[in-house]
Amino acid sequence: MDLKQIEYFLRVAERRSFSRAAEMLDVAQPTLSRQVRLLELELGQHLLYRNGRGAEPTEAGLRFLEHARALLTLAERAKEDLQTLRETPTGKVVVGLPPRIARVITPPLVQAFRRSFPEASIAVAEGLSAQVREWLLAGRVDLALLYDPAPSPQLAYESLFREDLVLVAAPGHQPALPPRIGVAQLGDYPLVVPSLPNAIRTLVESVCRAQGVRLTIAVEVDAVQTIVELAAQGDAYAILPRSAARGPAAEHELELCDIVDPTITNNLVLASARHRPATRLASATALLIRQLELPALFSPAGPPAAKELK
Repeated sequence: MDLKQIEYFLRVAERRSFSRAAEMLDVAQPTLSRQVRLLELELGQHLLYRNGRGAEPTEAGLRFLEHARALLTLAERAKEDLQTLRETPTGKVVVGLPPRIARVITPPLVQAFRRSFPEASIAVAEGLSAQVREWLLAGRVDLALLYDPAPSPQLAYESLFREDLVLVAAPGHQPALPPRIGVAQLGDYPLVVPSLPNAIRTLVESVCRAQGVRLTIAVEVDAVQTIVELAAQGDAYAILPRSAARGPAAEHELELCDIVDPTITNNLVLASARHRPATRLASATALLIRQLELPALFSPAGPPAAKELK
């Protein structure tokens, strides 16, 4: 679909008139009518009908209206993002990160930031996802990466990376882990887990509650690395993101068991505040974060060799 045609349709639908839309767009009315008709032919639907007072959207036109607005907004945002990146902003940006994310993302992010914005500075604030979310709402950080944050009308979320959670144990731990386990069986295993309101704990509890499963909590520890240590010692089983159990940060060999029926997926999102306009530097930093190869950074093989981000 041609964005110009979509814009022409949107302006006619908003103004309920081809003549008023043509005047606003500064195009000839026959040109406007022809472009809208080409869009209708491509979609195979009549989007507008004329009446004595002007033009009204059809049922198909009303349904397409929201799509049209979203497409034009996305295109404009893409242009703004690239324009922001091309310019050289100054100032300081503060990014909030959970500790496990900070350990993986901070080096490549800082490297890309310093290369792209030599006259600006970046600060990384570490905290649990729930804490970082509060910092974002309070304006203490400009951007944040969060795990499965609670919905909020004040925050905008963009999903960046999803990975499965797995049940892990020390090699030889009894009872031994099967290759796969259903959520219904998770209550049979004594667990070392983070305390609430940790995002992973909240996610697991929510899924288990929906399945009528009550977890057996043996130990509560907030630091992921400590949870890995306890699981490796055989003190309890643990539920972790796959990258935490097998990635470069995992210094111990652990046995992994896929959780199924249903799969529990950890969602990493880029969060920003809706009620505060993003600075040029924050928008440019968000674009750098989107360009990080997160699946590669969190893969069991570890991050790829450093390369320049385009």
